[in-house]
Amino acid sequence: MGTRFIDLVSIEVHGGKGGDGIVSFRREAYVPKGGPNGGDGGAGGNVVLVVDPKLTTLADFRNGAIFRAENGRSGGSSNKTGRRGRNEILKVPPGTVVCDSDTGEQLDDLTEAGQELLVASGGKPGKGNTSFATPKIRAPRKATKGESGGYRKIRLELSLIADAGLIGVPNAGKSTILSTVSAARPKIAGYPFTTLNPALGMVKMARGFSFILADLPGLIEGASAGVGLGLRFLRHVERNRILIFIVGAGLEMEPAEQYRTVREEVMAYKPDLEELDEIVVLSKADLIDEKERASILETLPEGSIVISAVTGLGMEKFLHRIGSAVRRLRNTEE
Repeated sequence: MGTRFIDLVSIEVHGGKGGDGIVSFRREAYVPKGGPNGGDGGAGGNVVLVVDPKLTTLADFRNGAIFRAENGRSGGSSNKTGRRGRNEILKVPPGTVVCDSDTGEQLDDLTEAGQELLVASGGKPGKGNTSFATPKIRAPRKATKGESGGYRKIRLELSLIADAGLIGVPNAGKSTILSTVSAARPKIAGYPFTTLNPALGMVKMARGFSFILADLPGLIEGASAGVGLGLRFLRHVERNRILIFIVGAGLEMEPAEQYRTVREEVMAYKPDLEELDEIVVLSKADLIDEKERASILETLPEGSIVISAVTGLGMEKFLHRIGSAVRRLRNTEE
C-alpha cells in the first residue's frame, strides 16, 4: 500500500511548563544558619516545525492530534538550575502553510529545507529562593512556580512545489504522461477522477539536468467555487513555475473547450497565475489521425504541442520545451 497523501490537518501544540524554583538553605557542619541556595527551574520545551525535503505529505499527522513539548525540571539545592524541557520537533514537507486555526492568521509559509517555525513557546522557569535574597532579607522563604507553556491550535495546509504542473480535465492523460517521463507511478485507468491526489515525478534530462513535474487531479467546471474537491485540488496549482494544460483527444468535451474550462477555473482561483508560463499539449494523439490533429490545433493557442505517451509521438519535443522553460526561469531567479 502506498503512503496516504494528506494535505490538510488541524493539530494542537503545547509548550512545556517551566520548572519550579525551590526553597532551600545550606546545611553544612559548623554553619548552623546557612544562606539560601534554592535553584531556579528549567525553561519548558518549545514546539517547533522544521521543513524536511524528504517528505511530500502530512500523513505523519492525525487530524486533532495534540503535541506537547517536555516540561522543565524543578531547581535543586546548591543553586542547581533545573534541566530545560526537550523541544518537540515536528517535521513537515516543503510547501506547508501554517495558519492559526482560531484567528485564520497565516503564521508562515515553509518552503526551504531546514526552515523552522516556533509554534508554541515553553513556559518561563520559576525562581529559587536564592534569587530573592537581599541585604535586608538574608533568608527568604520565597520561590516561584514555573509558567505554563504556550498553547495554540494550528492548521497545516500543504501545496506541493514543482517546476511544472500537468493540469487538465479528468481522464486527459496526465498520469500516463507522468509515468512515462519519470519514475512516478500514479494510478492510471480509463475512467474519470482516477487521480484524487497529486503526484510528483523527477524528470532526468541530459548532463545532470532534471526538474520536478507534478500530476495534479482533474479539474471540472465550478472547481474555483468549490465544486467537488476543486479548491483542494487548485491549492496545488499555485506552487508551480509552469502550467502545462493537457487536453485529451477522444473525450466527450472538445480539446478547445477543455482548455477554456480548466484555464478559467485556474485563473478564477488565483488571477496572479496569469503571469506564469503556459504550455498547451494535445495528448492521446494516437486516437486520432493527422487531419484531425491539425484541425484541433487550429482551435488551440499557437505553439501547442501534439503528443502520445503510448507511441512516443512528440514526447521529446514536449520535454525539451519544459526543460528550456525551467532552465530560463532558474537562471532568471539566480
